[in-house]
Amino acid sequence: GLGSVRQRTVTVDGQTLFYRQAEPDQQAPKLTVLLLHGIRFSSDTWLQLQTLAILAENGYRAVAIDLPGLGRSKDAVAPAPVGQPAPGAFLKAVSEALCLGPAVVISPSLSGMYSLPFLFQHNHLLKAYVPVAPICTEKFTVEQYTQIKTPTLIVYGDQDMELGQASLNNLRHLPKHGVLVLQGAGHACYLDKPNEWHRELLTFLQQLE
Repeated sequence: GLGSVRQRTVTVDGQTLFYRQAEPDQQAPKLTVLLLHGIRFSSDTWLQLQTLAILAENGYRAVAIDLPGLGRSKDAVAPAPVGQPAPGAFLKAVSEALCLGPAVVISPSLSGMYSLPFLFQHNHLLKAYVPVAPICTEKFTVEQYTQIKTPTLIVYGDQDMELGQASLNNLRHLPKHGVLVLQGAGHACYLDKPNEWHRELLTFLQQLE
């Protein structure tokens, strides 16, 4: 149940980051999923929504970090100003500190400033990519997108008129992508439609195994 979600901290580049982790009880995890978050949110979002528990119950290691300057990592200094692409080395350092190995990266909204540079610079560390209306998609060229072979599930809410559509227009240049539109959902579409979000996410993860 929900008791299996643990709270910890890890030091990355001299900064202390808070994270939550859930793992399967009985078996070794099939895959590792790294969950990032938007500017008004934190790892607590994935705890409350039960995404961490659901992933663990389905056989995955789920790790949700609080990004620097936000949530319980608010005392950590971010490697780039909010809204600007951060060095891809940041999530690489997170990956190494947490021994993630190649992980599925779930990246809503603000966290695009971290996940997109990571995708382009350290592609081998992404098993798959689940961008949820992320920022910064316009900072990369069509040609850069077409080089990336990472399986991608592009997610957005159909009521998200700005970032949903804008991110789709750029991300659709990734050659191995599918699209999940959550009907009647806004920018934080996973909060509006948690059942569809979890069902479709698990279906996507099963295809990767």
